[in-house]
Amino acid sequence: MFANQLMAGGGWVHAKGKGYFKIGQWWVIADKHYTDTGETDPNVTMGTFNTSFYGEYGITDRLNAQIYFPFFSRSFHNEVVSGTTGEVIIPGRAINSIGDTDIGLKYGLIVGKPVVLSAHLWLGLPLGKSDFDPNDMNTVPLLTGDGEFNQILGLTASTSKTYGKVNVFVSLGAEFNNRTNGFSDETRVNAELGAVIKEKLILIYKLRWLNSLKNGTSTVENGASIFSNNAEYLGYTYELAYNITKSFGATFNYGAVYSAKLIFASPAYEVGVYFKL
Repeated sequence: MFANQLMAGGGWVHAKGKGYFKIGQWWVIADKHYTDTGETDPNVTMGTFNTSFYGEYGITDRLNAQIYFPFFSRSFHNEVVSGTTGEVIIPGRAINSIGDTDIGLKYGLIVGKPVVLSAHLWLGLPLGKSDFDPNDMNTVPLLTGDGEFNQILGLTASTSKTYGKVNVFVSLGAEFNNRTNGFSDETRVNAELGAVIKEKLILIYKLRWLNSLKNGTSTVENGASIFSNNAEYLGYTYELAYNITKSFGATFNYGAVYSAKLIFASPAYEVGVYFKL
């Protein structure tokens, strides 16, 4: 249920002048969602599409700049029809805008060792559309952002080992997300297991546990969205990438959840192409 980029490093950082850049298309379409008790309820068919640029660049051999910029975001819902009369109760509609954008820095605390460690800071800029009236029962909220400025601080440790022509890597990280505008703060634990086969094919399994501290005052708690306050999940992503050349490649991923609260109950997909310096 979340947009996961094929980030080039985990706990590793790029050397000065090196980098990783990707254009991606992410989407989710759902006709049901998880409630605040973890059960599923139906909703009108809704969806979100994000066309984005993701980049990492080595400012120094330890300090990297990062950005995630959804330069086109579309949110839609189908019409709501009465089950008894067939009358259209709420017309279908859609909105287009740029989406919430993240800019950040990653710093290598331990580099060039069997186990590396980096720290990162992301700043979430509320550039998407987030205005709606939660008391208006005649509209379905359409959002391309949550309207809050957040700060994510985290640590990631990684290691790798080569077996013949297969390089296996493992990463483990933790994050704290300080949120504003009445949204609850969050803690996150991220794990990743991957393999690079013959320097061409990359296979990755990612696991994320998102926990809400439930210390906010926002009443935006609608599971038929990707922007609900107090959303929680244990989610996973399968990712496949292929290095077409030493500099260019393509990616595909599939993300879903083992359990969740207050998010869509449908898988998310992403395709992309990337370039490496």
